[in-house]
Amino acid sequence: MLFTRVASLSWRMIVNKWMVVGFLLALLILEFQILRSRPFTQQIHENELGTLPVEAIRAISSNIHKLPLRRDTILNSGSKGDDLVIFYNRVPKTGSTSFMGVVYDLCSKNKFYALHLNVSRNAHVISLPDQMRFARNITTWKEKMPAVYHGHLAYVEFERLGVYKRPLYINIVRRPLDRLVSYYYFLRFGDTFRPYLRRMKQGDKETFDECVERGHPDCKPEKLWLQIPFFCGHAPQCWSPGNKWALDQAKRNLVEKYLLVGTTEEIGDFVAILEATIPRIFKGATKLFNEGGKSHLRKTTSKKPLEQSTIQYFEQSKIWKMENEFYEFANKVFQTAKKRALTSKSGLPEATGKQFFYEKIRPKEPS
Repeated sequence: MLFTRVASLSWRMIVNKWMVVGFLLALLILEFQILRSRPFTQQIHENELGTLPVEAIRAISSNIHKLPLRRDTILNSGSKGDDLVIFYNRVPKTGSTSFMGVVYDLCSKNKFYALHLNVSRNAHVISLPDQMRFARNITTWKEKMPAVYHGHLAYVEFERLGVYKRPLYINIVRRPLDRLVSYYYFLRFGDTFRPYLRRMKQGDKETFDECVERGHPDCKPEKLWLQIPFFCGHAPQCWSPGNKWALDQAKRNLVEKYLLVGTTEEIGDFVAILEATIPRIFKGATKLFNEGGKSHLRKTTSKKPLEQSTIQYFEQSKIWKMENEFYEFANKVFQTAKKRALTSKSGLPEATGKQFFYEKIRPKEPS
């Protein structure tokens, strides 16, 4: 009888002990899952691990391979380019509609998202709170990745906002006077892309030459000041026409912050370099651009050639000289990228292919 009671008591103690162990293990697994559910940048730090028992850390380490990976962890690996975010902060009247026509046609086929950034009142700058919202949003919106965002917005410095995984910036520039003349007639006569849309200055028959001769504000040299501030950013100095600091900052941003900046005059080569560089997004873009009727989607309906006196008037201005200096700088950078990335085959651009390989890899793999 005594033996039976002792055996029963011992059995209950064993059961209770294992129940306690099971309960503690469940708590540890729960705590680990909570830590794992944090964003990638906030996963377990050393000081947090230091608060866990050594046995718990060993148990977690030995079973971690059995736990399913979160989707954001896979995206952050970047192995398939599924976390790519591209921002095309398009300068008006540089061929951006033609380029985006290619992007929108590719998004379903290449399985990425294309999103237009619509800024209120067609402004090219946004408030600091909106910059923060925008930067946080496009870098964490996992459900809309990979993605190409586009909009008429000046350069936004993501690092300044505490966002260090910034998007890949791309853009296109155009000869400054050609861009302004195109914009002038676009506001008065519209284009072939949306001919039914009534434009702001529709009905004004004054030519650009006549506008210059009469000294009207729509054709002042100050109106050229757009490509420099678009690359310079949101600082007030960027939007002060003729500001030397703005020109220098625009150049710095172009070479340091932009993946690629093309030119309107050679937009086909711009597309070809992008396809060679980011095939996850732009695979098939070159053929579509050259053969799919996308090379000139938007053409201003009425545009008259300029008189020589008008050209000379602008070329004597300080602002034209600065904007043209920036354009020539951008074009030189682009020509270098083109020379290194493309060859010509049957008159069409073609990627040069990989020009490096790995060797002398140590330690050697066991045979």
